Amino acid sequence: MRSQLFVPGDSEKKMGKGLESEADCLFVDLEDSVAAANKPKARDMAREFLAEARKRAKRPLLYVRVNALDSGLTDADLDGIMAAAPDGILLPKSQGGVDVQHLAAKLAVREAENDLVDGSTRICCVATETASAVFGLASYRGASRRLSALTWGAEDLSADLGAETNRLENGLHAPVFVLARNMTLLAAVSAGVQPIDTVYPNFRDEQGFRRECIEARRDGFTGKMAIHPAQVPIINEIFTPPAEEIERARRIVKAFADNPEAGVIGLDGEMLDKPHLERARKLLARVSA
Repeated sequence: MRSQLFVPGDSEKKMGKGLESEADCLFVDLEDSVAAANKPKARDMAREFLAEARKRAKRPLLYVRVNALDSGLTDADLDGIMAAAPDGILLPKSQGGVDVQHLAAKLAVREAENDLVDGSTRICCVATETASAVFGLASYRGASRRLSALTWGAEDLSADLGAETNRLENGLHAPVFVLARNMTLLAAVSAGVQPIDTVYPNFRDEQGFRRECIEARRDGFTGKMAIHPAQVPIINEIFTPPAEEIERARRIVKAFADNPEAGVIGLDGEMLDKPHLERARKLLARVSA
C-alpha cells in the first residue's frame, strides 16, 4: 500500500470520490471525522459502501478505522461493518501488541459469525497517539499474524502531550514528534510489517507535502496516509520506485545469485555486500506487492 486515503464513513459522496482517487487503500473512518450522533448512521453507510465497492473488478483495499478500544464503541463498529468483509481494520490509539491481540480476538469471532475466512481481516495500528503508546512499540513484534502495518500520528500525540504545536515554523516536525516517527519506523521493520508515514494536514501545500513524502521514502517508509484525494497521485509517484532503481535491484540480486559463495560483489564500479542485497530484495518485494 503506497497511498491510504481517509474518507468519512458518513459521507457517501466522499467515499465515492475515494474509489476514483487511485489510492491503494481507503481508510473508511468511523472515528474522528464522524460526530458522536452520526456514528450509528456511519456504520450502516460504511457497511453498504464496502459491500458495493467489493463488487468492483478493480478496487482499492478497504480498511475501516474503528473507534479506540477504550472508547466503548469498538464492538458496535465491528458488528456494524464486518458483514461486508473489510480487508482490514485501522486501530487508533493502540497501546501495543496486547491491543492487537485484543482486536484480533474480536475479529476472529465476527469472521466466524459472518462465514469469513479466519484471519482474513488484517490490522493496521496508529501506534503513537499517546505518550504511553510510544513505550509499547517493541511489543508489536510477534503480536499477531493479522498485523500488516504500523503508522504514527502527531495530532493526537500533541494533544496528549499538551504541546502547542507538532511542527516548527519551517513546516518540519518538532523533535519529540520526529522521535515518535522514527520509533514507529523501527518498530514496524522489527515486526516485519509495513511502515506508513503520517498525514500532512495542509493539503494545499504541495511543495511541503512532496518534500515530506521524499524524506519518508528516503528513511524507509513505504507508504503515506492522505487526507485529500489531491495528495494521492503525489504519494503514488514518490513511493513507486523508478524503473532504473528496479532494474539495478534486479541486477544486484542476479549478481549475488550468480556468485552464491561471494560476500562482496563488484557492480558498475561499486563494491556491494549483503546489506545492498537485502535492500534490493526489499525494493523488488515492494514492486511485486
